[in-house]
Amino acid sequence: MTYDSNKERETRLYASSNDRPSSNENGDSDRNDCVQIHADHADEAAQHCHPSGHIDGQRDGYGVGKLFVTLLVLITLLCASAGTLLPTLSYAASTSETITGTKTLVYDDANLLTTQQKQEITEMANQYGALRQTDFVVYTTNNDSNLDVVKLTEDLYDNKAFGYNQKYGSAAILTLDMRNRDIYLAGFGEAEQLLDDSRLDKIRDYITSDLSSGNYTTAFEKYIQRSYEYMGYRAGVNPDNWLFKFWFQAALAILVGVIIVWIMAYRSGGRVTVDRATYEDASASSLLDHYDRYINTTVTKQKIEKSSSSSGGGGGGGTSSGGHSHSGSRGSF
Repeated sequence: MTYDSNKERETRLYASSNDRPSSNENGDSDRNDCVQIHADHADEAAQHCHPSGHIDGQRDGYGVGKLFVTLLVLITLLCASAGTLLPTLSYAASTSETITGTKTLVYDDANLLTTQQKQEITEMANQYGALRQTDFVVYTTNNDSNLDVVKLTEDLYDNKAFGYNQKYGSAAILTLDMRNRDIYLAGFGEAEQLLDDSRLDKIRDYITSDLSSGNYTTAFEKYIQRSYEYMGYRAGVNPDNWLFKFWFQAALAILVGVIIVWIMAYRSGGRVTVDRATYEDASASSLLDHYDRYINTTVTKQKIEKSSSSSGGGGGGGTSSGGHSHSGSRGSF
């Protein structure tokens, strides 16, 4: 082979046995491949190349890109699986289901609603009721007989035989006693379990301010929507727990993904094995002195407030004169 005198270094690579010389004076014919690098530049080549043949910059860029792709995949998978933490929603029908008939579910004996408002609430109650197979009933009365609001609710259920697809089936009833300014929420049938006393208390607290302000339409709509929502959770589960909220689960999934990729990136580099103990002479090191100095004392006082509610509260479930048990929540507005 002819060597170029103008080159500072020379490299000869024989990739296969067909290209390498058959023999030489030193007996190196058994080599599969040979790389000869000029001695003057061996150190320079070692600084720019890994044993694998990759350049440092290319290898680092590939590693960062791979970690970035891994992060995106983990976040996508965790967000997609976040819904598994949510309690199973027991939809009884598809949201595309068409309401074939309008059932009377609003009994506005106190004349709090206009004809248009009554129609809108009735349609809303029928729509949401079809999805839960539950009658969502609104009952207002001037209570001329001055009966207890619980008795008024129980008698209405016994007389009307509410139930989405059967008599005395699943039903939720909101009763307003305008004479005594009382409100009562009750759940019958399946709604007795899915709208228990605790959940009905939450709904009552949610709508009381609107009732006190005379925003009856808004209060009735909120009652139907919140009752529908709560019935989508298993009995015994707090539906307002923030652990069940999608925003929290999505944020948690992203956080977990970031932590995992950060750990991967941290471990991808070389570990530092040198610490303080490496250079410390334990035999010549010791604690010279220590002291304690009093600074101050801090006393914190907190007044424990007694729970109070302007809407009142209490009541609970019971059994109607017709023998139908129910959950309940009672208050004032």
